[in-house]
Amino acid sequence: MKIIVQKFGGTSVSTHQRREMVADKVLDAIKRGYKPVVVVSAIGRKGDPYATDTLLSLLDNEKTYLEKREYDILMSCGEIISCVVLSEVLSKRGLKVRVLTGGQAGIVTNDNFGNAEILRIDTNRIINTINDGYIPVVAGFQGMTQSGEITTLGRGGSDITGTALGAALKADFVEIYTDVDGIMTADPRIVSNAHLIETMSYNEVFQFADQGAKVIHPRAVEYAMKSNIPVYIKNTMSDSRGTLITISRENIGRIITGITHMSSRTQISIEYDESCQNADDIFEVLANNKISIDLINVFPDYRVFTVNSKQEESVIKILEMLKIKYKVVSNCSKIAVIGNGMRGTPGIMAKILKALKERNIKVLQTADSHTTIWCLVKEEDTESAIKALHEAFDL
Repeated sequence: MKIIVQKFGGTSVSTHQRREMVADKVLDAIKRGYKPVVVVSAIGRKGDPYATDTLLSLLDNEKTYLEKREYDILMSCGEIISCVVLSEVLSKRGLKVRVLTGGQAGIVTNDNFGNAEILRIDTNRIINTINDGYIPVVAGFQGMTQSGEITTLGRGGSDITGTALGAALKADFVEIYTDVDGIMTADPRIVSNAHLIETMSYNEVFQFADQGAKVIHPRAVEYAMKSNIPVYIKNTMSDSRGTLITISRENIGRIITGITHMSSRTQISIEYDESCQNADDIFEVLANNKISIDLINVFPDYRVFTVNSKQEESVIKILEMLKIKYKVVSNCSKIAVIGNGMRGTPGIMAKILKALKERNIKVLQTADSHTTIWCLVKEEDTESAIKALHEAFDL
């Protein structure tokens, strides 16, 4: 049985016209000889009647009275409503459909409400539904604990549902539909001549997603990568071939695949000497306070790292409590230059620094891995830096 999973995002099901386009994609899959399993997100975005954020706005979020368990019950409603509304459109097209919640679809999670992890997926009900001649329409973003409690998988969780189901069902591939043609070499709102990347490796896409590009959830990439299932990022509203995410593509002749960025970063520099032993413990103290850090550079006499700007005030309070000398640079952006082809290729960092210097952009900090180089710049230099690097690597 040739199964594919088709996941449709909130904008893809936000209007009747777009839901008709979704039906076209499902019918096309059937014409191509596949058995589609459809996964959907909640309708639209904040402000739309049944979007997740709109449902949450019904509660008093300033003062929490409910436990996370109850929040998950509310948040799961958006996807269920979306499934039923889309199913009506599919039924009018002559298709037999069965709506399944995450739990009914066999998605078993732990009890970490709000950000649950999938423990296993029992595919029997989905397989039986397909064998009975029905198209399963599954509510994304949710599952159920072994004791029957409803859980949600965290923001972007419908992507996780899509690739996790694809892996469990041993699908031929997964299609993730959104409102863009695929993954671009840079944010087209910043770089007007950014273009579609036709093929990317799992690692490259993971870096894109992890570094701020809202293309697919990083955990969704992990599920696909572990099972080696091809994933397409496509546009519901066009016939673009999209971006294919698959195994490593290191030998296709390119060094840099694309550029993304993460804004709202704060750089913290702390002085270190033998008289300030608290500096030895700073990373552990920050971790105990659930403060995530990155771009970490450790030197004999100082340490440098970045945090989300929302946590800047908390970090400063901790540093002052520990009597650690520090410097803060607020309003920064972390630019990520990504590409499997840079592995073992000399001169990439030199080219990056030269391109930024020519635009008079000050680089505050750098870090690198085999496939990614990060540069920290001031937030006001973000667009100029991305354009300069896009041009320097002829993307």
